[in-house]
Amino acid sequence: MKRNILIAVAIIAAAGIWWLTRAEVAPASDEAKPAGAPIVEVIVPELTGLAAIGETAFNAKCAECHGQNAAGNDQAGPPLVHKIYEPGHHGDAAFLMAAQNGVQSHHWRFGNMAPVEGVTPGDVKAIIAYVRTLQRANGIN
Repeated sequence: MKRNILIAVAIIAAAGIWWLTRAEVAPASDEAKPAGAPIVEVIVPELTGLAAIGETAFNAKCAECHGQNAAGNDQAGPPLVHKIYEPGHHGDAAFLMAAQNGVQSHHWRFGNMAPVEGVTPGDVKAIIAYVRTLQRANGIN
């Protein structure tokens, strides 16, 4: 009985991990996308306060890999405006730790992320405000 419960829990956990790690792939179009194309479409709301400051820091330190407006870069890094990065799955502390320490690849095919040099915890706080604002505007809560 105990073994059956453990097997059931393992199956459910594996299914949950599979579901969370599926990358949403846009349908193929007749035109080839240029290298470095965004992975998702992002609606950009009016940015104020800390989110506006975060946009500047994001563009300076993150956009090269994570794309303009955190839409991803199909050659360099994943979109942060994606359900995988919703606050309930990747909390704000995960963003801070990734910037400070880097992170081992686990959701995407882009490889490991190196630590981001030259960002302070204050910079990351502003970047998080920017990313969370974009996420909310795109239905990711």
